[in-house]
Amino acid sequence: MDGFPMEDSGGVSAGPHGEGAFEKRPVDEEGFLRVLDELMAALRAEGVPFAFIGGIASAVLGRPRPTIDVDVMVRPEDARRVLARLARSGFETQETFPDWLFKAARRGVVTDVIFCSRGGVYLDEEMRARRRRLEFMGRVMPVVAPEDLSVMKALAHSEETPRYWYDGLSVLARNEMDWDYLLRRARHGPRRVLSFLLFARAAGLVIPGESLRSLRRLIETGHLAVAA
Repeated sequence: MDGFPMEDSGGVSAGPHGEGAFEKRPVDEEGFLRVLDELMAALRAEGVPFAFIGGIASAVLGRPRPTIDVDVMVRPEDARRVLARLARSGFETQETFPDWLFKAARRGVVTDVIFCSRGGVYLDEEMRARRRRLEFMGRVMPVVAPEDLSVMKALAHSEETPRYWYDGLSVLARNEMDWDYLLRRARHGPRRVLSFLLFARAAGLVIPGESLRSLRRLIETGHLAVAA
């Protein structure tokens, strides 16, 4: 399958999360999927809500693209329980950043256990209710709604991750968006989301003018006038 370079013998670099943090490296498809199955089994055994984000969600909601690691979102109150369950399931684990990110690794596959995405985005009740069960590589798994993924991509875009906005464009293009819901989620970073949506419009996507005006009003007044 495209997107799974064969495993090499090189070490793991320090990477963007600091020296000593588990960082992704090339793996083979079979090994990646085996670890993904083990991860989902552990999460389901723990009985906590979770949703896939990152490359897996981008692939099923937007454009297929390479992914060699796993990003899963859990509630903050469940993060240490999840990490303990993964440790009991044979994963190496670390509390990489206690305020937003833990990591687990097994046979070269790294999982980011995220409990606070950039902008203060949490797996709250509304996001959990909007999750979708979609297929990735023959596995049905919960992923965040396209509106949530679009907002997270808009907020996380940086010089180090320039493809995030392009991932977001593919999500906007392939899904029928609930614009009122997207705008409610945009409260985590309305200026960034407005910039992203203007970028999407410049790229030829149809973005409702009222949604852009609502974001401008939110930025100017602090109030968002959309349906509850």
